[in-house]
Amino acid sequence: MFEQLRSSRKIFVTGTDTGVGKTLVSAILMRALSATYWKPIQSGLDEETDTDFVRRITELPRKHFLPEGIRLQAPLSPHASAALEGRRIWMHELTPPNNFNGEQLIIEGAGGLMVPLNDHDLLVDYIVELAVPVVLVARSGLGTINHTLLSLELLRNREVPILGVVMNGKPNPSNRQAIENYGHVDVLAEIPEIPVMSPAVIEKLGRRFDVRSEILV
Repeated sequence: MFEQLRSSRKIFVTGTDTGVGKTLVSAILMRALSATYWKPIQSGLDEETDTDFVRRITELPRKHFLPEGIRLQAPLSPHASAALEGRRIWMHELTPPNNFNGEQLIIEGAGGLMVPLNDHDLLVDYIVELAVPVVLVARSGLGTINHTLLSLELLRNREVPILGVVMNGKPNPSNRQAIENYGHVDVLAEIPEIPVMSPAVIEKLGRRFDVRSEILV
């Protein structure tokens, strides 16, 4: 599996749900690898966007950040936010660039795998279209076993390569063991609760989980 990770120029960071820590994991990967970050769909523009957060928290130069593919005002699922603006999201609008800075491109999805993009396509359809491997971000607490195993099952049914799972929250050895055992997958890292977020913390997490050597070297 690690050989596959080493050879992955593009990695899609998705999650079992909204708010599980996809942006945090993307930031850790970005900081550890000096990779390029791209958010195909940004829903919600009134507050700090995910791109803005990752840039602020990693302190990487602007050249490491690509403009979002589609920017939508309302903080809703992509299909609902687009509908409010009288728009329809087409997957051909979301082709990732090939001329990115560095060796790796981190692509962060919106919500979970079954989030609708339009009246026909789901996020998982877009991942299949991209044909890139996935890092799945999951919560560590109660309910995560079911959510994570269902997400892994869907990815495998759609023949999406899975690089591994990152668990976010208070470490839970029992849940980790269950996900690795029943999901037949490696948990790449466990990210503890972070009281105060800062660039120094992100850098430390990158070293703690040895992201460079375990994932992409």
